[in-house]
Amino acid sequence: MDQIVCDFVAKGVVSQLVHPLDSYYATNRLINLLKKEHYGTTLTPSIPLEDMLDLMDQLVEYAVQEKVIDDTLRAREELEAEIMDVITPAPSVVNKAFWEGYQEAPMRATDDFYKLSKNNDYIKTRHIAKNEHFKTTSKYGVLDITINLSKPEKTKKDIEEAQNSFGNYPECQLCAENEGYKGRPGIAARTNHRVIRIPIQGENWGFQYSPYAYYNEHCIVFTKKHTPMNVTRQTIANLLELVTVLPHYFMGSNAGLPIVGGSLLGHEHYQGGRHHFPMEDAKVTDTWQWKSKPSVTAEKLYWPLSVIRLRSLSIEDLVESGSEIMDAWNDYTNEDLGILANTGETVHNAVTLIARRNGNAYELDVVLRNNRTSKEFPDGVFHPHPDVQHIKKENIGLIEVLGMAILPPRLKTELREVADYVLGKDVEVAPYHLEWANTLKELPNITEENVTTVIQESVGKKFEQVLEDAGVFKQTAAGQEAFQAFTKKFR
Repeated sequence: MDQIVCDFVAKGVVSQLVHPLDSYYATNRLINLLKKEHYGTTLTPSIPLEDMLDLMDQLVEYAVQEKVIDDTLRAREELEAEIMDVITPAPSVVNKAFWEGYQEAPMRATDDFYKLSKNNDYIKTRHIAKNEHFKTTSKYGVLDITINLSKPEKTKKDIEEAQNSFGNYPECQLCAENEGYKGRPGIAARTNHRVIRIPIQGENWGFQYSPYAYYNEHCIVFTKKHTPMNVTRQTIANLLELVTVLPHYFMGSNAGLPIVGGSLLGHEHYQGGRHHFPMEDAKVTDTWQWKSKPSVTAEKLYWPLSVIRLRSLSIEDLVESGSEIMDAWNDYTNEDLGILANTGETVHNAVTLIARRNGNAYELDVVLRNNRTSKEFPDGVFHPHPDVQHIKKENIGLIEVLGMAILPPRLKTELREVADYVLGKDVEVAPYHLEWANTLKELPNITEENVTTVIQESVGKKFEQVLEDAGVFKQTAAGQEAFQAFTKKFR
């Protein structure tokens, strides 16, 4: 174990995470974490050095065996974060390096910070590698499908601890106070967490990467103060400023209402990254110049959700035109299509916003959403309907809007069972898959060689239907006629 401690620190030095002058300091911090009373004084690093994360695993196993920590998921994750914090520079050092790199190029700054966040295991690269990905065709273009397997399974004890947890510091997983926080039941370990302070509209926000990223360089930008999601004109200005500061990233905001919003509405935040999503390639069905701001080109997209894309060299004009859509949509009701702006005091209309650069121009996608429920659709009228919930029941947030399905981990096993069932093997499938599985079983010429492709294509069709369910103006004559009428005031 002494050799592993020595090698871990040496690997940190070689990886330029630990300054050579800090090696004794880092060694002693590790010894303290492991509660070792003795340590060899004549050790030299092994040649070659093992992978950093493999060394970390051995340190954690030692701590479990020596009963330094309990053998629980939470205790292991907390120690992992503390061990990786030993080789992670202080927040002030990380911020200084980011903005120095930024002077050379914005991409240099994010590349270095992204590399650090992977090397210190804040981004859980080994867990993310477990996710399954495939692409399927649809009438709207190619769709991305992901089965999310990255988050470790919690034990019964972990769940009970989280349910019985007390305390409100930090208030949520996105609060700035998570930087360096050991963790508690219900709040993940963040000792090795680092946040870049980034100015937006005169206020400091936090910029970090997602620990369980769904796509390349999946980042999160959040308010320093714990403030609930509130999508307004200011949101548009913030997103456009962010893609000015980081022009190689897209930035988007979930809608601020339940059902059509993301999974975390209690803290205002945006998501972004360096990834090309299917919606960016959607066909354009109509183009016009914005009535009040002729510098803005507007496009209506052929996409299952209802999207207006705005493009201009002027940020100010995009803010104005985007705000006009939001104001009009907030008051829009069409009972024939089931769209109600309000029921009593309850607001239903909202928007999902996505900003990006297109050469020197700025683009803003405004996606119209509605979260009304009914007796027929208690989970949401514009939400995945019961016939597709065996594949996707969760909220349709920003990432799904863009054409990437984030499907639950249960599907890894369940889809394999469906494949065996379709091939005539003696297996049971989940009851909620049975009708679908029987439909697939009736298809001709299914073999061991093509059954996976057949099922993946069918999952893609289900996701296509999920997105169509979430669309307010359907791709029907009535839906598109109403969409055209909604945009009339902007022409």
